[in-house]
Amino acid sequence: MADTPLQRPASKTALFWAFSWLALQGFGGVVAIVQREMVERRRWLTHAQFLDDWSVAQVMPGPNVVNLSLMLGGRFFGGAGAAVALAGMLCLPLVILLVLVVALGQWVEVGPVQGALRGLGAVAAGLLAGTGLRMLAPLRDNAMGPVVCTALACACFVAVAWWRLPLAWVLLGCAPLTTWAAARAIRRQGAP
Repeated sequence: MADTPLQRPASKTALFWAFSWLALQGFGGVVAIVQREMVERRRWLTHAQFLDDWSVAQVMPGPNVVNLSLMLGGRFFGGAGAAVALAGMLCLPLVILLVLVVALGQWVEVGPVQGALRGLGAVAAGLLAGTGLRMLAPLRDNAMGPVVCTALACACFVAVAWWRLPLAWVLLGCAPLTTWAAARAIRRQGAP
């Protein structure tokens, strides 16, 4: 599978339906599904490309998957592709959500419905954890090396989860450090 060449969407219509399908599979986060669809199933990205694009999508304002859809749509079909991918991410879920709100709005306070929603949250957390573990493999090839990448990830985790620092401040603080470390590592690798 690693030797299989990358593909690209056959058309804007294929791009729309691919992102519609992704959006319809997600509940509480679709990173695991997006990674499987884009890297393993459709072969539109390598693992390393997905990791790079996902990192950029997380830093940009807005929902991560929506940012990724804009980036990929733009990469394959320019501005029109970005609009089509965005429409794919948003249109069908919006219709379904509106139908559910109208049809089930009166049932939100019922205990079993609340329990089902909590259970779906646990499933989403498990999917995110599994995807996080899968995203570790490309870090072995990162210019900074796995030790530095792990140290930076742990520092960010501690800052956000334990110290409760706002994510924006953590990103602003880590961005110069990681940029410096990556540039230094790349210079070292390029030096004779």
